Amino acid sequence: MSVPRILLVSLQLAFAGCVSAASTSSPEPAPPPARSASASASLPTTSSPPAPATAASSSSPAPLPSATAPLSSAPAPASSEPRVAPPQVEPPLRADDGSVLPQTDERPTTQSPVFERRTRLLFDAILRDDPSLARPFFFPVEAYEQVKAIAKPARDWQYRLWRNFERDVHEYHAKLGADAQSATLDRIEVREPSVRWMKPNSEGNRIGYYRVTRSAIVGKKADGRPLRLELTSMISWRGEWYVVHLHGFR
Repeated sequence: MSVPRILLVSLQLAFAGCVSAASTSSPEPAPPPARSASASASLPTTSSPPAPATAASSSSPAPLPSATAPLSSAPAPASSEPRVAPPQVEPPLRADDGSVLPQTDERPTTQSPVFERRTRLLFDAILRDDPSLARPFFFPVEAYEQVKAIAKPARDWQYRLWRNFERDVHEYHAKLGADAQSATLDRIEVREPSVRWMKPNSEGNRIGYYRVTRSAIVGKKADGRPLRLELTSMISWRGEWYVVHLHGFR
């Protein structure tokens, strides 16, 4: 009975020694590699608290852009392109039935598009030595027949007023020199304080009109020298100015 116990103890001691030797001879596991500086910089730090929520991150909609701010860099729609101006039409002189429209007491203005366009026509007529170009700015024969208290007003208009106007346009063209078409127009000066309402029978007229005298065509000649031409007399018809005498009453 004693021998087997001794043998068993010996075997236990031998097994314990083998286990101890195996544990001491096994290599220790290698430590994990250190993180590089770039890798650690890309990782979020755990010590910083999360950023508070802002109005942009809330569920409420973002404010609309200002009406004056550009909405995008995309090309502008076709509707924003410059519009082609419609052809200019002279104010009508006759009604639909062909009758001449009556005079009004509306005072003319030099700020209307009609007046501006007509001044250009008058200056072009002088530059090109062609009085017919300024015909829309000359007092219409239809109105002259209504205004003038004389026999055969249309004949007086044709052989006196219009012929004198043609003569004056040719005279002014000659004053511009050899390079006449290079002259430029600045403005027409109208002496507003001298505008008067001419009552019937005051100038051989049957009906009244506004009149202004001694206006001026102002510009520059081709060589840059100042240009000033008299516009002797204009009278009104239905709220617009018309030339009656360009240079003198003769």
